Formats: sequence, structure tokens, C-alpha cells
Amino acid sequence: MNDVAKVIQLHDLNIETRQRSAQRRRPEPLTGEVTPSQVVTSLTERLAAVEPTAPHSASDMLRGAIGKQIRATADFARRRLTGDYQVDEFGFDEDLLESLILPVLRPLSDYWFRVQVNGIENMPEAGGALIVANHAGTIPLDGLMLQLAIHDRHPKERALRLLAADLIFEMPLLGVLARKAGHTLACRPDAERLLRAGELTGVFPEGFKGVGKQFTDRYKLQRFGRGGFVAAAVRTGTPIIPCSIVGSEEIYPKLADIKPLARLLNVPYFPVTPLFPHLGLLGAVPLPSKWYIEFGEPIATNGYEVEDADDPMTMFEVTDQVRETIQQTLYKLLTKRRNPFTG
Repeated sequence: MNDVAKVIQLHDLNIETRQRSAQRRRPEPLTGEVTPSQVVTSLTERLAAVEPTAPHSASDMLRGAIGKQIRATADFARRRLTGDYQVDEFGFDEDLLESLILPVLRPLSDYWFRVQVNGIENMPEAGGALIVANHAGTIPLDGLMLQLAIHDRHPKERALRLLAADLIFEMPLLGVLARKAGHTLACRPDAERLLRAGELTGVFPEGFKGVGKQFTDRYKLQRFGRGGFVAAAVRTGTPIIPCSIVGSEEIYPKLADIKPLARLLNVPYFPVTPLFPHLGLLGAVPLPSKWYIEFGEPIATNGYEVEDADDPMTMFEVTDQVRETIQQTLYKLLTKRRNPFTG
């Protein structure tokens, strides 16, 4: 049994060739010594061989959905047991992302936050691009909702590779999942490698200043750092796509910060919200705000020389253009929103 995944280089990554359609055929009976992977493979093939029937009632539709999920789960288990999946040099496991992580996030996006996406046509069908978004929410669920939105709404189902803070990768379980979901450290070398490889790369320049700001400062963009993300885009000649997210500020309204606890736990802040920590775990449930994600028109960088990436004034001007575009779009979306929870 081969249980080791194949590691591929970024430039060899081809999403279309990795997509596999189910092959319907009559499964062969198992003979001789049977391994767990053979059992799962046989089960998957037998489930796939059952021709679906047109649903006639809600119960038929429910049985069909359950059967589809069982087949998908069995097929995923087979690939895990046989090592029939790939990871890239960053540890990105697309099979795990599409089979396990994104399905868990979809109910939260579709039924709790009711995410509405605009401007997905501004996302390139191929090649690299840097998506720059505002950051908020006390707990950074906006990154996950952004990744899901691009994957599910983009015609090519492209994966977004987020640049995340060191703290994420220092957490035992979260760090491993972040790597497998395709994310990496928020540093310029990693950003440039991803962009040169033609990957959609996402960055939140506000960092913890944005995600941990007080509720009274909602939708007011914090400082965008020193423009390192702009330099990465200029060096690689990839477009910058401003992204504005409305709805994330209301999921955990931060009213105060218990700094002694934050220092004790070695985290940037320990938030106090209307429900947390007063209600314990119940207070960790995000409020069901209505979300809007809008992608702006790409800002081209191929008109700059590579040397311009080292010019602080040029980088500041482009950074300010991106920041102002996001801020004005946030204001526009907020004027259209009637209520934070009904839209």
C-alpha cells in the first residue's frame, strides 16, 4: 500500500489535469489478501456503478444527496489510503481542500453569512494575481470566506493562496491545516514565488491591526504597512485586484481587550464581545451578519520597471491607490446595506 502523496513543483501544477471524473465500470470481486485500500476502492466502485434515478420527492432527493456524499467520502478515503493525491512544495493539498475543508465552510457561507459575491469576472482565468482585501472580525473568518467565494464562483474553481501571519503556523493543528489549505507565511519571497508560478495570492495588509480593531472603528481601514505586497506584484508583473468585504465586522463585535490575558496567552489581543467570554463557548458562535464580497477592477503593474519595486515613493503611491479603492468600495456597499443582519 502506497500511502505517501506525490510532491510536485509549483510550475508543474495543473488544476485541469488533476480533476478526475468518476469512471463507471463493473467492480471486480476481491480475491486473495485484501488490504483496507482495496476494500474502500471496491466500495467506491460499487457505489459509483449504481445508476441514479430521477428524484420524485423530497425524501428521494435527500437519499440521493446522502448517497452522493457517501460516494465522495469513500473516494476520498481511497485516495488517502493509496496516496493518490498531490501536494506542492508549500504543502498545499488540493484534494484535502476540496474534499474536506471547503465542504465544511459552505454551510457557514451559504446559510449563516449568506455571502453575496460581485466582480468575480475581474479575476483572471489563468495566471497570477494579487488579491488585496480589508481585514476584520476579531477571528479571521474573512480569509476562509474569501477563499471559498473565489473557488466556488470562479469558472475555473481556482484556489486562493493566502499569505498569513506567523502566529497561524505556530498553532499545532491550525498551522498544519493552513499549510494544507494552500496558505503560507506573509513574506515577500513566498509571495513572489506564488505569483511567478501563476497562483492567485491573497493578502490582508492591515494584519492584526485590522482584524483586532474595536467595533467603533469598523470599516475604517488601518495602515497598509510598508507596501511589501505592491513590491511583490511589481517584481512579478502581476495585477493587483482590490477586494472589499462587508459583513465581517459584525460577527464578533469587539468592545474591549483584556491585555493581561493576551500577554499571558501570547496572542495579539483577548477580545470582549457582547457574548464572549460571558457565555463561554456559546459566545464563540459568530453572529449571522449578511456578507458582501466585491472584487474591483485589476490594477496593472506590468508598466513598471523591476527597479521601481525598490522606490519607496512609487510603492507608496500604488499602495495608497489600492487602499483608497477598497475604502471607497466599502463605503458604497455600506450605503446600499439596509441592515447588518438582513442585508
